[in-house]
Amino acid sequence: MILGRKAVAGSVIGGIAETQELLDFCGEHNIVSEIETINIQDINEAYERMLKSDVRYRFVIDMASLK
Repeated sequence: MILGRKAVAGSVIGGIAETQELLDFCGEHNIVSEIETINIQDINEAYERMLKSDVRYRFVIDMASLK
């Protein structure tokens, strides 16, 4: 593998069936993610906050703000 420059790779996150099982479990137990919705116009501020480690939740861009 080394001399032939080949590699073996994989994913530990599971496939479609496992992902669906996880989503079903979260739905049944009311497990949700915590997000902070931002406008696209505030993307630079969000990036600066990320660099400063001033982010508590995952940023989600409000696509309606693209207008």
